[in-house]
Amino acid sequence: MQKDLLNLELLVRDDNQRLFWWFHISGWMGISLVSYFSLNLWYNQPEISYLAHNLLQSVLGIVISWPLRSVFRAVWHKDNLQRIVVVVAATLLFSFFWSASRLFLFLVMTDESNLWSDFGGWLFSSIFIFGCWTAFYHGFKYYSLLQQETKNLHELATAQKEEILRRTQAESQAKEAQLKLLRYQLNPHFLFNTLNAISSLVNFAESVRANNMIVQLSRFLRYSLDNGGISEVPLKKEIEAVNLYLEIEQARFEDRLKVIFEISEEANASMVPSLLLQPLIENAIKYAIARSEAGGVIRITARIEAESLLMSVADSGCGSEVPGFEVLQGTGVGLMNIRQRLKALYGGLSSLDIGAADIGGLQANLLLPLRVAGV
Repeated sequence: MQKDLLNLELLVRDDNQRLFWWFHISGWMGISLVSYFSLNLWYNQPEISYLAHNLLQSVLGIVISWPLRSVFRAVWHKDNLQRIVVVVAATLLFSFFWSASRLFLFLVMTDESNLWSDFGGWLFSSIFIFGCWTAFYHGFKYYSLLQQETKNLHELATAQKEEILRRTQAESQAKEAQLKLLRYQLNPHFLFNTLNAISSLVNFAESVRANNMIVQLSRFLRYSLDNGGISEVPLKKEIEAVNLYLEIEQARFEDRLKVIFEISEEANASMVPSLLLQPLIENAIKYAIARSEAGGVIRITARIEAESLLMSVADSGCGSEVPGFEVLQGTGVGLMNIRQRLKALYGGLSSLDIGAADIGGLQANLLLPLRVAGV
């Protein structure tokens, strides 16, 4: 990138040099033509010597103005007063030298004589020409600087955009990796419990139930893998994943596990983080169903309210009396992962709270910003 900028700067500098020399030489040649047609032909002096003098004085102007350019460049970065004094003095000095030189050449190349008395007129025209040349030089210099500054700003803006794009892509990739990591941290816990259940069924020679659990587990894992790269899914699809998971758990607990769904129709199209509800349901089963011989009820609700999606997972367990209640309050890995996922996806627009349920146990309340599939 740095090398490209250097090459661009050199290219712009070369273009400006060529453009300067083109104007420089063309301007002096133009002065020669104007002088010939306006003076020599007007005064009926068409001889070749007059034309040669006009060409030679222009060549002399090209040569003399070259060191004047060096003087201007030397004082370019000086303070304004010092630069003005040097520019004016140098312009007058070089005008005087050019006037004397071209008048001397005119006397040598033509039959004219005793023209030194007209030196003031020659000097006045020289001051006017060199004044125009000085104005041209400074105008061209400012134009070149403005052109270079514009290109530098453009390159800087492009570099900043590229840097912002790289940072955005890096942050997006890091965020996606974080979300995937949090997703994958949830699965091993569930997988460990399920395999233990299958192992128990095999030990008790309940091969049919064990086989059914293996099939159900494979279907759930297939869903998890198929949606592994998707951060959000419609709630309807998330409920399908919940049902796959609950089929596995109901194979373990049979009639001890009862599930109630209260999902409003309009909430089905809302977007939610993939496999968000599964760890909440797993906690409810672990602390409310598995610890009770009679089992219990798990209620899953979802509704839209004030541009937000409200979801809850409630159980009919012992509530705050259950061992490990402090884990359910938010220090457990599962709930902490959910909060981190929500923060990564929605920032401060989402929340997860644990409180008492009206059916006797605990209730996990989720608040998410409303996002509708396809909108």
